[in-house]
Amino acid sequence: MTRHVALFAYPDCQLLDVSGPWQVFASANTLSPQPLYQLTLVADAVGPVVTNGGLAVHATHTYHQLTHLLPLDTLLVAGGSGVMQQCEIAAVKQVLCEVAPEVRRLGSICSGAFLLAAAGLLEGCRVTTHWRHAPQLADEYPALSVEPDALYIESNGRYTSAGVTAGIDLALSLVEADHGADLAGRVARELVVFLQRPGGQSQFSEILRHQQEAGPLRRLLDQLHADPSVDHGLESMADLMAVSPRHLTRLFRRYLNTTPGAYLTQLRLEQARLALLNGRENVSLERLAQRWRLGGAEQLRRQFQRYYGVSPSVYRQRFASSHTDDSIQESVSCL
Repeated sequence: MTRHVALFAYPDCQLLDVSGPWQVFASANTLSPQPLYQLTLVADAVGPVVTNGGLAVHATHTYHQLTHLLPLDTLLVAGGSGVMQQCEIAAVKQVLCEVAPEVRRLGSICSGAFLLAAAGLLEGCRVTTHWRHAPQLADEYPALSVEPDALYIESNGRYTSAGVTAGIDLALSLVEADHGADLAGRVARELVVFLQRPGGQSQFSEILRHQQEAGPLRRLLDQLHADPSVDHGLESMADLMAVSPRHLTRLFRRYLNTTPGAYLTQLRLEQARLALLNGRENVSLERLAQRWRLGGAEQLRRQFQRYYGVSPSVYRQRFASSHTDDSIQESVSCL
């Protein structure tokens, strides 16, 4: 059975909102003995659609023709800076409302949620969008339950995803629902992405913002990132900043909304995660914990589960290279 998937693009949409999910479904086709998905790009006119990054994608159908493509398995609306203009076009909203009952899965990527909301297609749903736009979405559409920390959400048959690359996460989850974790995992490995990205969207946004918003902590953070395995105690970090430990903790709270110890643990867990992902050696959890000063194997396991939402063994099984899929040599029986 071939499932028909359509993506709706428009001028100044986000390129990755279109190309990311498209490539997930296309890669599923490549990795399967027979095509699993028929892909169609729709827009206001047939031909090139210039995205907000300047690159153009080619639409083969207009959105007016969506009714002729029914029944559709999946229809995804891209986000981007042009979405607000689309929200003002009555014909676009009308077509979306007409086809919605005949679409098994109707969803949006990033700020595409604004267009579905403007069409009245998300009423009473739990939804998400790019973290930057979540307050505006909640403000403009109080009937929606906006969850800014989620990567993607299914609610009442509607699918919404967070910013940009989260569209890939959503598409992978749809492939997994259609054809199982094995194929979705192979697609994820082919694209060098997570099958199930750990944690909430806000965790990734905060990590990206840390060094930009660190203020007076920037020099210290550079040293911590350079080698998290060094014995960076609170006293030594305070000495590097020429402040008291108490004042250093206040600075971390003010600029990063965390503590020095928690921030350092996060960096060390990331190094342990990369070691598991690398897969060149079957290092034990005990050795990883010692290498990155994360206590023992059991402490590492608990912290890894808490932060990434998955155990180290499951993480490596899903995400390590296919030629090193053997399980971690772990020293704790509960794994």
